[in-house]
Amino acid sequence: MKFHPTFRQTLKLLVLGLPALCVMGAHAQSAPYPQKPIRLVVGFPAGGATDVAARLVGNKLSEVIGQPVIIDNKPGSASNIGADAVAKAPADGYTLLFGTIALAVNGSLYPKLSYSAIHDLQPVAMVSSTPFILVTNPATPYKDLKELMSKARQSPREINYATAGNGSGSHLFMEMFLKMSGVSMTHVPYRGAAPAMNDVLGNQVPVTFDNIMTTLPMVQAGKLKPLAVSTATRSKAAPDIPTLSESGIKGFDASAWFGIFAPAGVPASVVTKLNQSLNAAVRDPQVNEKLLQMGAEPVATSSEDFDKFFKDEARKWKEVIDSANIKVE
Repeated sequence: MKFHPTFRQTLKLLVLGLPALCVMGAHAQSAPYPQKPIRLVVGFPAGGATDVAARLVGNKLSEVIGQPVIIDNKPGSASNIGADAVAKAPADGYTLLFGTIALAVNGSLYPKLSYSAIHDLQPVAMVSSTPFILVTNPATPYKDLKELMSKARQSPREINYATAGNGSGSHLFMEMFLKMSGVSMTHVPYRGAAPAMNDVLGNQVPVTFDNIMTTLPMVQAGKLKPLAVSTATRSKAAPDIPTLSESGIKGFDASAWFGIFAPAGVPASVVTKLNQSLNAAVRDPQVNEKLLQMGAEPVATSSEDFDKFFKDEARKWKEVIDSANIKVE
């Protein structure tokens, strides 16, 4: 069989070029992550506390990892819109979610979600933990938590407590407190944290349970009386306030938190790289200080520890939601 000269020349060039193609392919496969900008989705509007924390961590992560980190705000539906977008994104490490405690809660509050935080998202690294403070108006007669509980036992459901609404953080933390203490109070839900806090400050409602970022400035100004913090250990920002566990609610440990998630199925090597880089970003002295100023205590964990923490959180809050029969509109 005879071949046309042009065909023979083409075949020769292809054969000679094969080694180079193989080298290029091997190089492409072994190119270290990341090779392009990373998108960090935030399920809340720009300018809020979650967005500010995400930009703080994202900027430092960009320095550590050597690629731009672009914040993409996708607010709405209690952060479910942003979480759903990340859950459905390619599992290549270039789309991440700046997650909050809402991820551990929403699966129980919204049974018809189009994604599963447990199955469709991969916990990568925890960023911070934020205590809540159980507070009362200074005009109330409750000197400490024991006096509040004593009155609640004497007169079940007589004491009202304010929250930012059904299924809000303040509601869930309060229901966990009631469940573990065995006392009964009456829930007064508001449309947001600001009106709830205003009525506690005005003593229209005596008690609320809100995050330290909101409550501590008013505690320091003498406008609120602190009864206890929600975490297992005292807060670095408010070391004089006892924990609920110290005050008789043994084992109470709850906090709001920030953490980074990726779509499920991201390669283990990418998760490891991201985890190490995020931990380095969170440990940066300037990032550390700014998080603390926000009331968020920096946390650096392995991805395995964060995964366990997240699943424990989802179980814990499901029990609270089911026990209190919490429904959202």
